[in-house]
Amino acid sequence: MDAHLRAGVAIYNAGGYHAAHDAWEDHWLDLESGTADERFLHGLIQFTAAVYHATEGNDSGATGLAESAREYLADLSDDYRGVNVAEVREFLAALAADPALLDDRDPLSLRHGGQRLTPEDLDLEATCVAAAVLAEEEGYDEETVERAAAYARADAEGGATGSPFVPLVFDFVRDADNRGIIFQRLSEHVARRRSREDDVSGLFE
Repeated sequence: MDAHLRAGVAIYNAGGYHAAHDAWEDHWLDLESGTADERFLHGLIQFTAAVYHATEGNDSGATGLAESAREYLADLSDDYRGVNVAEVREFLAALAADPALLDDRDPLSLRHGGQRLTPEDLDLEATCVAAAVLAEEEGYDEETVERAAAYARADAEGGATGSPFVPLVFDFVRDADNRGIIFQRLSEHVARRRSREDDVSGLFE
């Protein structure tokens, strides 16, 4: 939950209003309907959708989602799971009343643990979640990115030094301007690692 939550918050704060929900959706779908966590993630998903529609000029979509998101978040504590839920509810009320609100201001930032998270603040696990989300959103080969993230996790857990995957996965998430070049490098390293794995596969069976 924490890695998915933080990844979505950071993506949203970086302007990925459409992409952010993907960090939460898979986890949300596995939750029992009506539980606090389910309502929390459902509310955040609709909050980001309301912001997205408001920034795209879809007033009816923004107001409808703002009202619905407020209902999902209504009974949660003001800082549920460390997120500034009280401010989110206030912002949603203002957006529901005035869908042109974002014509003159930036959307509310999300905070976790009192911090306005950005991609640079994420640890490896949350960064791996964010990498998969960004790959899907921006049309990069998802299998390649997910495999690179798996190698990064394995190398970090195994204490491997000089792993190319850990810094490259971080760079893929953090460096939007050079994401295409970074993806190409990730692809090359994934291909080499898979080739080595194929070379030894079955030798000792």
